Amino acid sequence: MKGRSLLVLGGARSGKSRYAQSRTEETGLTRLFIATAQAFDGEMEDRIAHHRQERGGAWKTIEAPIHLAPAIRENAAADTVLLIDCLTLWTSNLMLAGFDIAAATELLTDAIADAHGPVILVSNEVGLGIVPDNTLARRFRDAAGIVNQRVAAAVDEVQFLVSGLPIAVKQKSRG
Repeated sequence: MKGRSLLVLGGARSGKSRYAQSRTEETGLTRLFIATAQAFDGEMEDRIAHHRQERGGAWKTIEAPIHLAPAIRENAAADTVLLIDCLTLWTSNLMLAGFDIAAATELLTDAIADAHGPVILVSNEVGLGIVPDNTLARRFRDAAGIVNQRVAAAVDEVQFLVSGLPIAVKQKSRG
């Protein structure tokens, strides 16, 4: 039997990571955090340390800033829940490294579909603001939007967080 999958979307500081962490902890399974962030400066190092501290010692963490699908395939198990935070940073990492985002996203959605345990993913909804004023920002917004669409289509459930409140966007029966 395959695991259930959940995509948690929201804007910056919407409560999506806290919600995803809570949903992960509710499973009662072994918790594995797959981090996509890369610390290129002190402020990001502080953010990563803060998130790690918030999760506490019951979590194992692995880093997969680019090779997310293999990390899911190697770690998905019936007794383990994977929390991936976040797809937005992963998309940015792929862009900066010159990867084919469409191909990487297909590998990701295949890995989610094949996972033998629950997979919870977090991503920013970047399409609700104004049109960015430069080419790179528009390319990023477009790429992140397409990643979100493809992952949302592939998962069992999608929750959208607004001011810490979840709004169900997609739900499948648990049967």
